[in-house]
Amino acid sequence: MTNCTPVQLEFPALKRRKVQAQFSGGQITSDGGVLLLKQIDQQLGLVKAVDAAIPDTRDPRW
Repeated sequence: MTNCTPVQLEFPALKRRKVQAQFSGGQITSDGGVLLLKQIDQQLGLVKAVDAAIPDTRDPRW
């Protein structure tokens, strides 16, 4: 399989700091962000707040 991802990306400087993105991590998962979001949600309780605000009239047996 061909890998078309560049090894490094350059972005415009931010307050005289060089901004780069490198893709040299090898085989990694893209699910890591979900774990971070889960931790944040557990602290803030956003899903519980949305659940309380939106009624669900479906029968849970089905």
